Amino acid sequence: MTAAERYLRLGLQLGRHVEGIVDAYYGPPELAAAVNAEPPVDPRTLVAAAEALLDELEDGWLRDQVVGVRTYSGVLAGESGSYADEAEGCYGVRPAYTDEAVFAAAHERLEELLPGDGPLAERYERWDASIRVPTEQVERIIAAVIEEARAWTRGLVELPDGEGVVLEIVRDKPWLAFCGYLGDLRSRIAVNVDLPMSALELLILTLHETYPGHHAERCCKEQLLVRGRGLLEETLVLVPTRQSLVSEGIAKVAPELLLEGDGGAALAAVVHDAGIELDLARALDVKRAHEPCRWAEVNAALMLHDAGASESETHAYLERWGLMTPELAAHMIRFFTEPTSRTYIITYPAGRELCRSYVAGEPERFRRLLTEQVRVRDLLEARAAGAPISSGR
Repeated sequence: MTAAERYLRLGLQLGRHVEGIVDAYYGPPELAAAVNAEPPVDPRTLVAAAEALLDELEDGWLRDQVVGVRTYSGVLAGESGSYADEAEGCYGVRPAYTDEAVFAAAHERLEELLPGDGPLAERYERWDASIRVPTEQVERIIAAVIEEARAWTRGLVELPDGEGVVLEIVRDKPWLAFCGYLGDLRSRIAVNVDLPMSALELLILTLHETYPGHHAERCCKEQLLVRGRGLLEETLVLVPTRQSLVSEGIAKVAPELLLEGDGGAALAAVVHDAGIELDLARALDVKRAHEPCRWAEVNAALMLHDAGASESETHAYLERWGLMTPELAAHMIRFFTEPTSRTYIITYPAGRELCRSYVAGEPERFRRLLTEQVRVRDLLEARAAGAPISSGR
């Protein structure tokens, strides 16, 4: 059995323990069938198998992935370690507290952009509500945005023939949206309508999950890396690995390329056609001002898992510094406590900052992210020497 096949087997065995750890698999069906026919493997055995594979692998993308498997297998085996240790082992970056002065400065900028009466959190919520998308229009708007985004993405990268997405509306999920890659160049995009969404959030979410975000990455890599180069390891998308941080970084930078570039006008027109008045330039100003507050989510996860804070304390923190509604704060705490996503929150702000720094406004670099095995180490090395991952560290 090759190293890639051993990695696939390990990842699939890990997936027998926690539903959702395997985000996607479209590799050899007989390998998956064999794993599913066996009883779940003891996590301590998975630890030993991962360590044996690490001893044989040279430095590279595949070895990075196996480090994540080793880390998460150890968690399941009951190894002691901090929340930050677990996140670093999985994703290759270490979460640390961001100074609340960073959030306070973001709040000051938002005060300027959202003048008026009442606390800032209330004004932010009123502004968000003013461009909210009625639930019954969500599916239609997303479908139209997908078509515009696909056309734009074709100008950036060659999308393989036969690729496409299926859209479904869901409820009662710990996430807001999800791109489930099915293989054969197809994805199922699920959008959770439990929480209200503004027009800007809906645009960002759609581009994040589809084009040029998650679906574009997966279908390009299937075509070029799996079919073109025979890299079997790419047929497994495994949540607690460095692959996830790069993927979320891609999907975080993707909306910026369109909305802040030549694709913004067409996407704003889709929203206007639905009867929603969106001042895209102002909305993007508000989004940029609020962006540092996303690191409050990492602080909150560290509070909950490492500092012994209660859920009510964490909830209050998210409302104060993240400017979240009570409903969104409760949704985030659910995300922090799901086995598949308890450490995942670091992938969003860290992935965004690292991929944004790597791309540095150059479309060719974003194309590389979509089509090559770029490692977290590559992103860290491309960043300015000595620059921290978090603006607050």
